[in-house]
Amino acid sequence: MIKEIEEKREVTIVFAGDSGDGIQLTGTQFTNTNALFGNDIATFPNFPAEIRAPQGTVAGVSGFQLKFGSVEVATPGDVCDVLVAMNAAAFKVNLPRLKKNGTVIVNIDGFNARNLKLAGYEVSPLEDSTLADYRSIQIDISKMTRAALEDSGMGKKEIDRSRNMFVLGFLYYMYNRNLKGTEEFIKQKFAGKDDLIDANIKVLHAGYNYADTSEIFTSRYNVKAAQLDKGEYRNIMGNQATAMGLIAAAQKSGLDLFYGTYPITPASDILHELAKHKNFGVRTFQAEDEIAAIASVIGASFGGKLGVTASSGPGIALKGEAMGLGVMLELPMLIINVQRGGPSTGLPTKTEQADLLQAIYGRNGEAPMPVIAAASPSDCFNMVYEACRISIEHMTPVMFLTDGYIANGSEPWKFPNSNDLLEIKPKFAAESNQNYLPYKRDEMLVREWAIPGMAGKEHRIGGLEKEIDTGNVSYDPENHEKMVKIRQAKVDKIAEDIPLQNINNGDEGGEVLVLSWGSTYGVIKNAVKECKEEGLSVGHVHLRYINPLPKNLGELIKVFKKVIVPEMNNGQLVKIIRDKFLVDAKAINKIKGIPFSTAEIVSAIKGEEELV
Repeated sequence: MIKEIEEKREVTIVFAGDSGDGIQLTGTQFTNTNALFGNDIATFPNFPAEIRAPQGTVAGVSGFQLKFGSVEVATPGDVCDVLVAMNAAAFKVNLPRLKKNGTVIVNIDGFNARNLKLAGYEVSPLEDSTLADYRSIQIDISKMTRAALEDSGMGKKEIDRSRNMFVLGFLYYMYNRNLKGTEEFIKQKFAGKDDLIDANIKVLHAGYNYADTSEIFTSRYNVKAAQLDKGEYRNIMGNQATAMGLIAAAQKSGLDLFYGTYPITPASDILHELAKHKNFGVRTFQAEDEIAAIASVIGASFGGKLGVTASSGPGIALKGEAMGLGVMLELPMLIINVQRGGPSTGLPTKTEQADLLQAIYGRNGEAPMPVIAAASPSDCFNMVYEACRISIEHMTPVMFLTDGYIANGSEPWKFPNSNDLLEIKPKFAAESNQNYLPYKRDEMLVREWAIPGMAGKEHRIGGLEKEIDTGNVSYDPENHEKMVKIRQAKVDKIAEDIPLQNINNGDEGGEVLVLSWGSTYGVIKNAVKECKEEGLSVGHVHLRYINPLPKNLGELIKVFKKVIVPEMNNGQLVKIIRDKFLVDAKAINKIKGIPFSTAEIVSAIKGEEELV
């Protein structure tokens, strides 16, 4: 039967199941297919709190949220149109996120007595009134998968691993999408394993054909391609974009890239990506601990390389003393902090913005560093490139902030043209300068970069205080104070080398200003747009340069009567804004390991939410 095609402007889908159900792979493949089609996209992979939690438990639920549309997509969505739940626990965790009259697709096999008990259900939600407000599609996905592969000779356990392909095929039919991209992915992923290739493709088609031949749908859905700027695009995750930005900065500056790191969630994928690109002069080093990692970077930077390290909050704390050494030596170094939830080990798989004060103030002594933060997955490319530029041209370590939401999320990324990227000019010591002084500075208070092997450019290094100009060890109190003031003034002067702040969205003055940084950008953009449509006076300023702040930020803030600062922490940027500009900025905070919803921000703007 030929089914009618119903057009949709945008759709939000949540895939959910056990961490072993291939949820992240399913979500990624559906994302890539829609990206290839030309939709605008935003994703939010939500990894389980306990990766090794027992199967079927709430703590072990893995989720992948995706929003795709023919219009601009700024967030992965607040509520979803479709929920795919592979078991009872996934259903329980994610049903509150499904909009009324939304569609829930469940795997019946995941709602047996054991799974219901593990999820805390006394009665199956498929048999009571739980689904009364939703459209329910109940399929025994396990049974269908086994039937498709009954002649494969594979064991039951191996067969069940292909269930995610059945779901994928089903949704490809539902949203009128082509299977070829996923077929090619399967062939590449399982190259040399023909039995696995055949099995996964067969189950993919089984899901598609089941949706086609069943009476489940009277119509299919289609989301047209978005009107994006002309150019070549790919779907990119934040960590991948960060890696690409580092490579671009190294190439543009003429420096080799050295990346020394200790693997840590959620920063590890930067290492994985960079290790693939040694043809660009990238050298990666996996250290035994965080201190060794950053120590190797200091050595690389002293040797004339672009030295980069990355970690998350706990690892950044361990790197603190070495960062202070980098500040003392005034070497170009990049420290990337992919923030995660909680102190100590905390919540490695959950997102948070709680390391801002650590980034600005969290080192012993007076050790000022520029701090730059990305706003979205693709923005990681632009801002890490800018962080490298500032580090190299101003001879200072720089902290670059992302978080788990940005790092693991994805969106379309337009390939940049190398000619459009700002030049990066290392300030190497001139060979003609025969009276070299390592701490002699220019008008921006930047010293020259002398690397080993430069004749006549020998100089002292180490963590003891330096004498002005000469770099000799000095215990003179007056000298120490002057050097502290100079290092701070150098960072402050970077404000002259960054763009002035603009109003990102909404009004340029009026009642309410929403001030944001990091991954809250997209949801605040949506919230401000919604409030503007209701006739409210509201503007949005998003900060990418946090230390130093843009020179005109104070002027922008003061043309609004009220300032609101939403953050996924207990109020950190708001403290800085109150301190710098003496304004009674109010905070709205969320510390739950998940991003804000548009509704939460709208409520704060309207004064319906209690602010602190």
